[in-house]
Amino acid sequence: MTTARALLQEDIVWVEERLKEIVKVGVSPATEVASYLLESGGKWIRPIALLLSMACFGPIDKKARELAVVVELVHLATLLHDDVVDEGQERRGRLVARRIWGNAVSVLAGDLLLTHALERTHAVGYSVVLQDLIGTLRQLVDGEVIQLNGRTRTINEEEYFQVIRQKTASLFAWAARAGAYAGKASQNAVNALGDYGFHLGVAFQLIDDVLDYVGDPKMMGKLVHADLCEGKQTLPLILLMKQSPKLEQEMIRAREGNEQAIFNLIEGVNTSGVCHTIRFYALEETKKAIDSLEAIPSSPSRDLLASVAHDLGARLP
Repeated sequence: MTTARALLQEDIVWVEERLKEIVKVGVSPATEVASYLLESGGKWIRPIALLLSMACFGPIDKKARELAVVVELVHLATLLHDDVVDEGQERRGRLVARRIWGNAVSVLAGDLLLTHALERTHAVGYSVVLQDLIGTLRQLVDGEVIQLNGRTRTINEEEYFQVIRQKTASLFAWAARAGAYAGKASQNAVNALGDYGFHLGVAFQLIDDVLDYVGDPKMMGKLVHADLCEGKQTLPLILLMKQSPKLEQEMIRAREGNEQAIFNLIEGVNTSGVCHTIRFYALEETKKAIDSLEAIPSSPSRDLLASVAHDLGARLP
């Protein structure tokens, strides 16, 4: 992804500057919260996917850049909301906004960013992209609610994948489709790039969930084991429970904050081989993402989209 980001540097700088302007529009302290989160940086994989999707069909224009701003605004909004729902502590090496400004202001700041996202999408003038975004926002909410319901009971693999398809993959898919629409691509190409984004998003979340147990916090931008401590049942834990049902009692104790139970579950994940299984799943998804690009005309931008998927898989140890 480093190569893609380098080649898109001019576009990314434009998007960054536009974001800095937009997050200041509103009432303090909501604007302060938005600026604080933006300053923390990020991977920029969603805007990159959007810009490259358009570049498959012609030069990147201002409308595509504006849509890249939109996808990052939505992503930032979900981070603010997630940190409140999950009672998060740190993100990208800094205290989360809710620990500085409180839950109420963090929620309102996220809402503010969503209004900016909808406003910018409307201004771009593609009604189909706006309608698509509205449906995507609904999926994001549904995914979060399903995940929240899993705090008090054990969920299975099917429910887990339902969560990540709606909560994570849907926004990746929208980004790729939006880029294709901006490039005036055929509907077949729009659908193919949507599939690319969808599988890229599933792989991204699978990898993120594994790295929560085995990753470097400096590289991840958040504390390791944060999902477990926040009570989230991600795939490493779900597969561990499937292997060793007796550990379900440890899961209950971990939800209550028992440090020994948390340690036992972490140890179980790291010694059971479940991370290797998930690595296989993730690489299958990156392959599906790359295969989806066969429907797109050959170009350097298409090759870069493939490299983004390949590089994502390489994040795993």
